[in-house]
Amino acid sequence: MLARLNHRMDFLILLPNGIRVIVEVDGPQHYSGTKAVDGTVRGDRELKLRGYDVWRVTTSELRRQSIPAFVERFFTNIFKHHGVEAPLAVTD
Repeated sequence: MLARLNHRMDFLILLPNGIRVIVEVDGPQHYSGTKAVDGTVRGDRELKLRGYDVWRVTTSELRRQSIPAFVERFFTNIFKHHGVEAPLAVTD
C-alpha cells in the first residue's frame, strides 16, 4: 500500500532489484509555513519507511538552470547511486 493515498507522486521510477525511487518537484507551497513543511517531511518519512527512495527538487532550482542538462545529470546520478547503468540519453 502506498504511504500516502491522498498524495500524487510527480515521478515514480522502478529500478532493478525492487528499488523504488520517487522524485518530487516542489513549488513554494511545500515550504510556505510550518504546517506545509511538516507535511512534506512526514510524507517523506512515511515513504522512506515503506522502502521508497525520495528525492526532491524545487521549482526555483529548476528555473536557475538548463532543465534538460539538469534532468540528465540528476537522473544519471540517481542511477549511479543505486548501481544501475543509466540509459542512453535521447537527443534530437
